Amino acid sequence: MSEQNFLSGQIARELDFYRVRDEIALNAVSEETQEALLQREPCTDLKTIRKLKKAGKEWAVYLSSTRPAAIMPWPQINDLFSQLDTEGAQLLQDQLYALGLFALSCKKATDSITSASLEFELPELLKTVQEMPSLKNPEDEIFRILNQDGTVKDLPQIREIKNKIAALKKEIEAAIKKYTSDSVFSQALQSQVPAFKAGRELIAVKANCRNQIKGIIHEVSASGQTVYIEPDEAVQAGNALVQEEFNLETQLRLIFKELTAKISPYKNEFVQCFEKMIFLDSTLAAGKQLIKTSGIFAEECDMTKEPPRIAGARHPLLKEKAVPVDINFMGGKRVLIITGPNTGGKTVTLKTIALFSLLNQAGFPLPAAEGTRLPLFNSVFADIGDEQSIDESLSTFSAHMKKMAEMTEHADENSLVLLDELGSGTDPQEGSAIAMAVLDTLIEKNAFVIATTHHGVLKNYGYTNPRCINASVEFNPDSLRPTYRLLMGVPGESHAIDIAQNAGLDRHIIDRAKNYISTQQSDVSSLIKGLTAKHEELDELIREENKKNSELLIKSHKLHNRENNLLEREIDIQKRERSQNSDFVKQTRSRLENLVRELREGEITREKTLGVKDFISELNEEITVQEKNIQLQNERLAAEKVQAEKEEEQISQNGIRLSKLKGAHSSSKKTKEKISNKEALKNAAVHIYDVPEKKKKLPEHKTIMLEEGTEVITGREKRRGTLIRKINSDTWSVQFGSLKMNVKEQFIIPANVSKNTFTAKADYVLEKEESSAEETPKFELRLLGMRYEEAIRALKKQLDLCAIYSFKNFSIIHGKGNGILQQAVHDLLSNYPGVKNFSFALPEAGGTGKTYVELE
Repeated sequence: MSEQNFLSGQIARELDFYRVRDEIALNAVSEETQEALLQREPCTDLKTIRKLKKAGKEWAVYLSSTRPAAIMPWPQINDLFSQLDTEGAQLLQDQLYALGLFALSCKKATDSITSASLEFELPELLKTVQEMPSLKNPEDEIFRILNQDGTVKDLPQIREIKNKIAALKKEIEAAIKKYTSDSVFSQALQSQVPAFKAGRELIAVKANCRNQIKGIIHEVSASGQTVYIEPDEAVQAGNALVQEEFNLETQLRLIFKELTAKISPYKNEFVQCFEKMIFLDSTLAAGKQLIKTSGIFAEECDMTKEPPRIAGARHPLLKEKAVPVDINFMGGKRVLIITGPNTGGKTVTLKTIALFSLLNQAGFPLPAAEGTRLPLFNSVFADIGDEQSIDESLSTFSAHMKKMAEMTEHADENSLVLLDELGSGTDPQEGSAIAMAVLDTLIEKNAFVIATTHHGVLKNYGYTNPRCINASVEFNPDSLRPTYRLLMGVPGESHAIDIAQNAGLDRHIIDRAKNYISTQQSDVSSLIKGLTAKHEELDELIREENKKNSELLIKSHKLHNRENNLLEREIDIQKRERSQNSDFVKQTRSRLENLVRELREGEITREKTLGVKDFISELNEEITVQEKNIQLQNERLAAEKVQAEKEEEQISQNGIRLSKLKGAHSSSKKTKEKISNKEALKNAAVHIYDVPEKKKKLPEHKTIMLEEGTEVITGREKRRGTLIRKINSDTWSVQFGSLKMNVKEQFIIPANVSKNTFTAKADYVLEKEESSAEETPKFELRLLGMRYEEAIRALKKQLDLCAIYSFKNFSIIHGKGNGILQQAVHDLLSNYPGVKNFSFALPEAGGTGKTYVELE
């Protein structure tokens, strides 16, 4: 079988891939892109998938800005390219106009993306438009003949013909009007309105009055009561009009033929631009879907190094009804066995995982959360639902076995295998035996398997096989409803009797069923409940242990920084001592040399002169030793800093937010300020204020009681909100419409308190820079090369713009350097209300030179 059969066709249809693909295709601007998207299938070409996903991400950035649409629609043109190759071919007016509109769309896309790339990072989109050849020449040729609305311009070669046609039409109109407006003929006419038959303007005359008007009868009505006559006065003009219209059509065909010949040499340019525009429009459709579903593009995953992970997965077709599901696979485990009640969502979870894999390999976004990572599968096999084959006279069990035979034959280490209700459809003992044998074979092939089952034997199989892991869909025994949470490492109970009772089965039948349950089965159920409780206790212990380890890492990092600071101070002291010693040596050398000259002028022996020189040499050697010691200390300091950076990366990779380390980052290098950057920015809670020419100061409260539910005004922008709860001694959680923010108590004023309640005392001064009304927040704020004050102002402005535009995430590039700018940025973020958290980027994305920020 071919690869295509393993990723498309029936398997993709069963997993609803085509339904989701059809929905994404509707986002495309042009019909031809929609047709291309409707033909897209999942693939295994990693380079193609990366390119599609990268462009889709960049379109999401563009769409989140206030920039206008970058792609305008164009008519169908793909079938016209073959005609451009044909010698003597002539395109029609609407076909030439379609090519002109396509050239305009290419130009608009190029200009829009090139302009946006100056503000945003759009490398893939920019590369695509830069590779597009120019269509300016054919565009100019087309619109030299046609207007922007597609009509033919008033060209010299057709102007005379058009004037003749207009004159003839007026002549015909006058001849007809002579009869329709004359009262003498009013009794003979069936209608005062002229009729048009076969391109001729005629008069509707009553049959019994036909002799009153001389002319040619062109038609008689079905009833015979009306005849349509072209008056003799109009016949000659009508014949001339037909001739001139023919002349016009002939001239236009000649013009269009010449125009076709002029743009034919640009056929290859049109084809190349067409392919690029289809790529841009299709990835734009994916970017729109990303924003519409609040989704992400999955990260790459090498299963030899890390297991797959799906965070906050929502089935695309369930839309707002979907319950997010987290699926955290474990390293070294290639088989996941999911158990639980029939109404728990096992099958939906199964199909969601497989559907996400197909969407990911088609370059489409996933309705999931950040952190989702998926490997590339070269084949996907699924046995889902009770499907009987009527054509082949196969029972449900036989249909299952046929699918399993195909899986076990073709599956390999890059296959995803889905088995729904494994072991069902036949005798439970035999079905379980076959199921375990199938799992054994798939494990030998190293396939990635996800199975659902109710058989207790298979739950035990999951425990005993080191390549397997059990999981269950959580079920609320009180409400008898699923929670749709997937619990890893714990098998689930079926809850069949509870569900049957809730569905209305007779109480007498329920009691009998309970009596039939053996003691052993009850013991197993109790064991599962006990295991679930133990599993939850273990999870809590693991969380506590991770928390303790994180705290130890933070403390270790703080101590390490302190050691570095002490070492830097020690080196500074040694440098000062060396400087002092150097000055002393210079003075001593000068004095001794003078002494030598004086001695030489008098009586002196050679031994005295050598003694003086030895003294100078010893001093120089001592200085050299000091310099070497300082060099060794500097090398030690550099090694310590490298180790500190590694510890920072380890902490970041362990999920510790570096906002906790704000007290650990310090530097021995002094700035121009006498206080630390952290203290200087401690109260920088609000940043954009409408300040007059002179600087104003924020008022300070008198003692006022604040309580939950109080209407308040906060900050210099005087936002009105409601107190929700007190976070700590000096911070409140405040509701501003649909937005919640943490605000320092010193910036909160009760809305019902007069201005006189406050004194004029202030702690600090804040100002607003002049800015354009069109300013929007940036996805990536670059502070490199800025001075300290300039960088802080830029960051404040970015945070305020984010609050105005409800912008939730952005990154800051501040570089590493000596750490002053880095520390100032983190200090400001630590004290700014509305900042949810922030962290350094991963090493491959910039490391400690880049910070990701997430707002409330």
